[in-house]
Amino acid sequence: MIMTRNLLQRALHISLRSGVVLSLAALPLCTVHAQNTPVNARMEHGRYLAIAGDCLACHTATDGKPFAGGLDLKTPFGIITTSNITSDKETGIGNWTFEQFDNAVRHGKGSNGHLYPAMPYTAYSQITDADIADLWEYIRALPPVSHKVESNKLPFPYNIRTLLVFWNILFFEDAAFVPDRSKNDEINRGAYLVQSLEHCGTCHTPKNALGGDTKDSFQGASLQGWFAPDLTNNTHTGLGQWTADDIVTYLRSGTNRYTAASGPMTEAIVNSTQHLTDADLKAIAAYFKALPPRTVSPPQPLATSNAQITAGHRDFMVECSACHRSSGAGISNMIPDLRNNPAVNASNPDSLLNIVLKGTEGPATHTNPTGAAMPGFGWKLQDEQIANILTYIRNSWGNAAPALSAADVSKARIAISAQPAVPR
Repeated sequence: MIMTRNLLQRALHISLRSGVVLSLAALPLCTVHAQNTPVNARMEHGRYLAIAGDCLACHTATDGKPFAGGLDLKTPFGIITTSNITSDKETGIGNWTFEQFDNAVRHGKGSNGHLYPAMPYTAYSQITDADIADLWEYIRALPPVSHKVESNKLPFPYNIRTLLVFWNILFFEDAAFVPDRSKNDEINRGAYLVQSLEHCGTCHTPKNALGGDTKDSFQGASLQGWFAPDLTNNTHTGLGQWTADDIVTYLRSGTNRYTAASGPMTEAIVNSTQHLTDADLKAIAAYFKALPPRTVSPPQPLATSNAQITAGHRDFMVECSACHRSSGAGISNMIPDLRNNPAVNASNPDSLLNIVLKGTEGPATHTNPTGAAMPGFGWKLQDEQIANILTYIRNSWGNAAPALSAADVSKARIAISAQPAVPR
């Protein structure tokens, strides 16, 4: 599970992870290391795998020591606090064996019993034997940090770990990655990265009432006041308009000609994907572009004479056009193009509401060090104004999506703790 963090913490993460040189693509997908493989080479490869798996993001609290845990993950069932995975023997995993590490990461079984799937073992189960061994070489060498963490803060009955036995029976397939022999090596490499280490489906696949993945893989899901968007190949709400190069550019820099990252995806790019090699990024892109296309029937856009559209257009021109331009075109590789925009067309408006109410920091990456930010308008605009602006945007320039009401904005404002608007 991916969480947002402040810019200072992000800068710390970048500095800690700079200098990664060894590529996952340099090794065969299911290779087994020879006995004489240098430990330092395996450790460096393990470091790369930890970056691909974005381990630091969850196992580092805001303003906390790297990998020492303590980050609260707010799930629909309550708070789960991430564990200390440094080599400290009292509060970390310094006494663990490789078998214990493997059981936790790939099989969801920790020292205190079954792990909650906020730890994405449901994806990590596909990590190869060679890669889990190299990842262990890196993790076991992390400097010890004494930091005791109470991981399980869930209310009854979710705090009963034995219930996860039944959850795993229903929703966990404890199986290794199997390449699709009908696909080429690059697509299989991308499938391995997406399905295991990068665990993209953990956020982007809808969940059922018990928190298990549905069969609608990569079709988008709600996440703590954000909507992880549709990654399927449809042109209305997914990646159908994007080329493989667009995907690579986005994962490397956080922007492309269509959009800029926001919310949890910003952290995923800053901490993980920007550090991947070109070969790995191209493999991920090849995998997504090879997925079967999904047909989405867009709704009819509201008429330009609609009262909300008229009011929203007026407020958009006053509040938004200076950056997004009156045409909605934005600025390529900096300010998102709102025209025929899949994120704007999403049936779930959580991300749009979050961004307008609280603003968002642009991704600061090696290739885009001065990411553009958007200020929050929650303090300035009334709920009705925000609803009108977003309804206008979602039904203009080729977009078509359901209208929003003032009640929708009010509900979101409370849910994400956005500040109230200044009275008129």
